[in-house]
Amino acid sequence: MNTSNTKKEKPLAPTQAVTAIRHWNDRLFSFRVTRPESLRFRSGEFTMIGLPQETGKPLQRAYSIASPAWDEELEFYSIKVQDGPLTSKLKNIKIGDQIIVQPKPVGSLVLDALLPGKRLYLFATGTGVAPFASLIRDPELYQRFDQIILTHTCRHIDELGYSRDLIDNLPDDPLIGEYVDNKVHYYPSITQEDFTPRGRITHLIKSGQLFKDLGVPALSPETDRVMICGSLGLNKDMKEICESYGLVEGSNSRPGDFVMEKAFVG
Repeated sequence: MNTSNTKKEKPLAPTQAVTAIRHWNDRLFSFRVTRPESLRFRSGEFTMIGLPQETGKPLQRAYSIASPAWDEELEFYSIKVQDGPLTSKLKNIKIGDQIIVQPKPVGSLVLDALLPGKRLYLFATGTGVAPFASLIRDPELYQRFDQIILTHTCRHIDELGYSRDLIDNLPDDPLIGEYVDNKVHYYPSITQEDFTPRGRITHLIKSGQLFKDLGVPALSPETDRVMICGSLGLNKDMKEICESYGLVEGSNSRPGDFVMEKAFVG
């Protein structure tokens, strides 16, 4: 039998069912999906997700996994972009809908990419807090660092809902709740409304206000490690700031003093 002209069927994209959805405001939402049994990831990594389409190649984007590596489900945190090719449709998902989840997580915001230290800063803007929502619920983080500082800079106060809820629920977490009181410090800032502190996190670092408010010394390669997740502009500015303090960028193959994520959603 000649099968040389037989058209091979494309394998179906791996999908998972939506189990929970929460809309934080008209611009932000989070959702949970079932986790493939074969999916293994390190807290802080991202994967490609998307929506199935009847025809054509499904549109997929990189999303940080917001749930910790031990969670039985996967959580994602997303912005709603009105004309966004993916998010304009993703924002309308309902419980039971199918989401494409690729089983090959990657990323640089992992503990393996950092050298040992005393204090860990998690610098996030907007939905960049997602990988830190994963890390801050991972018991390994508390074994490696004495102090964890999560900063979250947003334009408007109602965009802090996700991170505030995350922090509020940490003490009740069965795996890390006992460590939270002494180790976790939450430092939100707003750029476009009256709020204390007000300003971009880069300005609060350069002015020294961040360190003054927290009662800690300025960044030092001897004690401090840094993770950064935000826009391209923030990454560039934060890299310059870290290097000005003598911190060296790390990677999975060569651990260092700070790392940043370069994947974005849209």
